[in-house]
Amino acid sequence: MARTTTTRTGTSGGPGKGRGREDRPRDLRASVALLWGEQEQPTRGPKPSLTPARIAGAAVALADAEGLEAVSMSKVAAGFEVSAMALYRYVPGKAELVELMVESVSAERPDLSSAGPGWREAITAWARVMLGVYRAHPWLLSAVAMRRQVMGPNQLGWLDAALAALEPTGLTAAQRHQVFLLIVGQARALAQQSADFDPEHDREWGRLTGELLDRHAARFPALTRAIADGAFGAPAADPLAVGLELILDGVQALIDREDGAGPGADR
Repeated sequence: MARTTTTRTGTSGGPGKGRGREDRPRDLRASVALLWGEQEQPTRGPKPSLTPARIAGAAVALADAEGLEAVSMSKVAAGFEVSAMALYRYVPGKAELVELMVESVSAERPDLSSAGPGWREAITAWARVMLGVYRAHPWLLSAVAMRRQVMGPNQLGWLDAALAALEPTGLTAAQRHQVFLLIVGQARALAQQSADFDPEHDREWGRLTGELLDRHAARFPALTRAIADGAFGAPAADPLAVGLELILDGVQALIDREDGAGPGADR
């Protein structure tokens, strides 16, 4: 269990006067309890009409349609025809709601049993499923970049699956974690490119850049040659495969080096 810690969240405000509901010290123990379904349940009174999972689902639908910036406690509450204050009975604030949203779209850990016989096939399948989640929910890129979040069982399941896929490499736990971070970074970068892509802007950028280099080619000879050779042409049919091949070839080189660095070997 995480140590009780207080951090400041944003100041988007909330009900009440003075300090807003979102400008409050956070108890990370409460966030853990919420994500893991370990919060205390009332023993008296009427049965709750909502659940954190239903609230997170509504917030995810809103973010999918309008972006993460459109999600607020009041807007989500309006979808249930209740007040924002009513939602605070289930979710302490916006920060915790975003954590629930991330957990919700993480779903169950990916099944890699049919990926193939080797570690490369398994971690490649894992990366493809992750990229699919990011592309289905572009707001997720902003959510995970906000700060280090409390992780729920679904997110830890993804991490566990990736580390399990890399166990046959024989690399140390620290090395496997570094490989995991590289692969996550590759998936996020491609998802961000997809989210940011604007064909009209891309064409205009290409036209203006071409005109600039026509005038200043001598100042940027390597760039000019690269463009002439098609460096900025049509993207690869499977950009994830290209990036993963480079990363995993590097992992294999590390494995080979570690295997050859036994007692008495030159390191």
